[in-house]
Amino acid sequence: MEAYERLIRYIGIDTVSDEESETTPSTPCQFDLSRALEREMREMGLQDVYLDDHAYVYGKIPATAGLENAAKIGFIAHLDTVTTGKNGPAQYRMVPDYDGGPVALGDSGLTLDPATFPHLKNMVGETLITTDGTMVLGADDKAGIAEILTMCEHLLQSDRPHGPISVCFTPDEEIGHGAALLDLERFGAELAYTADGSAVGEIEYETFNAASAKWEIEGVSVHPGSAKDVMINAARVATEIDHLLPANERPRDTEGYQGFYHLTDLAGDVSHAKVQYIIRDHDSARFEERKEIMRGVEKTINARYGAQVAKVTITDQYRNMRQVIEEHPEVVEAARAAIRGVGLEPVSNPIRGGTDGAQLSFRGLPCPNLGTGGYSFHGPYEHISAQQMDKAVRVLEGIVDWFAKR
Repeated sequence: MEAYERLIRYIGIDTVSDEESETTPSTPCQFDLSRALEREMREMGLQDVYLDDHAYVYGKIPATAGLENAAKIGFIAHLDTVTTGKNGPAQYRMVPDYDGGPVALGDSGLTLDPATFPHLKNMVGETLITTDGTMVLGADDKAGIAEILTMCEHLLQSDRPHGPISVCFTPDEEIGHGAALLDLERFGAELAYTADGSAVGEIEYETFNAASAKWEIEGVSVHPGSAKDVMINAARVATEIDHLLPANERPRDTEGYQGFYHLTDLAGDVSHAKVQYIIRDHDSARFEERKEIMRGVEKTINARYGAQVAKVTITDQYRNMRQVIEEHPEVVEAARAAIRGVGLEPVSNPIRGGTDGAQLSFRGLPCPNLGTGGYSFHGPYEHISAQQMDKAVRVLEGIVDWFAKR
C-alpha cells in the first residue's frame, strides 16, 4: 500500500485532542485510530505489538541475521490532530497532476494559491491532497504514521538488511503530552526520530523552550450606575494583561530564534475571565525571563485592583532538545545522509514549536524530527503531496540503511 493511501484511511478517523481534558488520551476517539493501527501492525507482521491503556501503540521488527547488535532505531508519530472550529473525519480532495495554479478548497471560498504558498511551484505534476477548506486535513501527523508503516511494510516484504526497529504512535502531542507516558523500556530503542515535520529534507533538532500560562481573573460585578471605585470588570482586566506584555513579541512579529508570548484563548464577562498564553523561546535564559515578566504582570494587576483579582499558573511543557542531540551526532549524521540519498540537501532550521522528541530527548532518547512532506498545518490550507510522502518513506529507509552499514 502506498503511503498516501494509508493517510487517506487515517484522516477518515477523527482524533482531535482536548487541552482541557485531564485524561490520557485526552479524547476517547484517539483509541479508534490506535486500535486500527494495532490491527494493521499485527496483520503486517510486526512483532510485540501492544496497545496500552493510554492509546500508545508499540511494535517491533527484529534485526535481520547478523545485525542483531546494530543500533536499535525507533520511529515515532502522533495520533491526534488539533482542535478547530469544525472537528470530525477530515474532508479531503485529490488533485492529480497538479498544474501549478490556484486550487479551490471545496465550496469554502478558500483557495490554495501559489502566490501565497510559493512552494507549490515545486509540486507541479504531483498529486496534491488538500482539505475542503472547512477543517484541518490531519496530515499532522497521520502522514508520519503512514510513512513509518509504509517503511515497515517495505522492510518486512524484502530482504533488505537492517538492525532492530521499534515504532510507537502516541496520543496528545498537540497538547504537549505526547511523550509523557511513552514506555521507553517497552519501546526499546537507543535513538529515535519523530516523523512530524513539514518539507521532506528537514532534520530538526532545535525546539523552543515552552510553557503555558493560564490566568484566572475574579471581577466585581455591580450595577454600572453605581460602579464608581467598586466594579472590577474581569473581561477588561484580561485585555489589560495583554497590553502589559511586550507589544512586539507576538508570533506575528517574530521569526527565527525570536521568542514570543501568544494569546491563545480569552473568555469571560464582568464577574470572571480566563486567559491562556503560551510562552516560547529558544534561549533558556531568555525563556526564564519571559516567565518572570508574566509573573510581573500578575503583580502589577493585583497592585492595581487587589491581591485576589488575578492569578497566573505557569507550567513548563518542553525544553530545547539541541543540547541533548549535540551529544549524539550520529543521529543527525544518519538523517542528513538519507536526505542526500533522495537528492535533497538537508535543512536544519530552529523549530518554532516542539515535538515529542523534545521531551524524549531529555528522558534519555535522542530524537530529532523529520519532514513528512506536508505544509500549512493547523489550518484549512493544510496540504501534502503523494510523491513527497514517497520521498519521506525513502528517507526513513535510508536512515535504516545507514545504521545497518555502520
